[in-house]
Amino acid sequence: MSDLLWTSAAMAAAMRAAAQGALPAGITGISIDSRSLQPGDAYFAIKGDIHDGHLFVEAALKAGAGLAVVEAAQRDKFPANARLLIVDDVLAGLVELGRASRARLGARVIAITGSVGKTSTKEALRRVLEAQGATHASVASFNNHWGVPLTLARCPAGVRFAIFEIGMNHSGEIEPLVKMVRPHVAVITTVEPVHLEFFAGIEAIADAKAEIFLGLEPGGVAILNRDNAQFARLRQSAERAGVSRIVSFGTDAEAEARLVDVALHSTSSDVRASILGHNVSYSLGMPGRHMAMNSLAVLAAVEMTGADLVLAAQTLSQVQPAVGRGARYRLDVDGGEATLIDESYNANPASMEAALNVLGAAAAGSPGRRIAVLGDMLELGPQGGALHRGLIDAVQGNQIDLVFCCGPLMRQLWDALSSAKRGGYAEDARALEPLVLAAIRAGDVMMVKGSLGSRMKPIVSALEKRFPGKTAPNDAAV
Repeated sequence: MSDLLWTSAAMAAAMRAAAQGALPAGITGISIDSRSLQPGDAYFAIKGDIHDGHLFVEAALKAGAGLAVVEAAQRDKFPANARLLIVDDVLAGLVELGRASRARLGARVIAITGSVGKTSTKEALRRVLEAQGATHASVASFNNHWGVPLTLARCPAGVRFAIFEIGMNHSGEIEPLVKMVRPHVAVITTVEPVHLEFFAGIEAIADAKAEIFLGLEPGGVAILNRDNAQFARLRQSAERAGVSRIVSFGTDAEAEARLVDVALHSTSSDVRASILGHNVSYSLGMPGRHMAMNSLAVLAAVEMTGADLVLAAQTLSQVQPAVGRGARYRLDVDGGEATLIDESYNANPASMEAALNVLGAAAAGSPGRRIAVLGDMLELGPQGGALHRGLIDAVQGNQIDLVFCCGPLMRQLWDALSSAKRGGYAEDARALEPLVLAAIRAGDVMMVKGSLGSRMKPIVSALEKRFPGKTAPNDAAV
């Protein structure tokens, strides 16, 4: 493949942009952040919630951007010789470039959504497919109204596989995104009570997730969790959308990608499964039954894209939890080591329970403890208090020794804890941080988790800074 991602002429045509200045023959990447921009990138001056990207156009060009995409209303702010493509609206221009990228793409395209596990499933699928051919996938959680078109626009024309994560927290958000992506395979990991603040109930959440079927290519495949309570509703939605091939995964006897057996270990799982008639056994480099379940969806997607199933199953041992989603670190503390499990990226009731299950399976060193540091789960509406208090069952069922709680909603769990399990409570993460730093000791396994808005990541960063160590080993890696 050429080093050029886009020629300047093709970009201008796709976005119906006016050109200014001595534009390069083409660009090698696309950036919306002048701080991480690489020489040769095109810089898109997106207007964000906090900053207007037009403020950083000059810095981007000085940093080596091949050109900048700006809106016509602000073109007079830049020199006449500035290397610009000028559009009416920069985000709309990015969307049009994304559509042009999809039109030229010959890859097998997979889209993934779900209440829990989107990013982990996307990353596992990326890892197994890139072992078989050129693969492009969403970075981090670029799954919204700017992340999806950005990922599309960044996609090289010659890749074999392309994987897109699609998220939402309101009805109607997935449909326009999936119609850009036009996948051959659509995966819904699960439907759980998240974003309840914006939905009448879980059925409405299922209907919003089902919008992913509206962009499937003719003859496309829907991959659904048969164990989920919303499976029948999702299947009906898929059928109404004209999806003729529906593949289910789970433990149900009728699941086409079926979990036969799983042995859960502290940092991995050994899985036996039947994937569309093929019996496979593999080690999965991520712990937890929920990860084993999602690996079934990964292998079903592999089979539906025509990739090598056996090689994909073997590659799953190399998949590691992502930063903020279960990544593990060894911390050098007084008298030895402690283990930190970073789950700080986000949280909802389903993912919180899964994370507590993983903590419960973790091996603490003698005389270490299993410690949960938990921040508020947001966007749960009137049920928020009850859902936080309900975590007590997972805490008790997983023999969690000590719990630190952060935020007004997590106060509900704090009040339900026995005095022996109370590690500390604070209204916000900044106030909780010194309590956590003072508590950790040799042999402990500490898991930190909360919604992004709860700002639990600084606690992880503080632990890593105070007790520098290394990435923890994974017993499934080869």
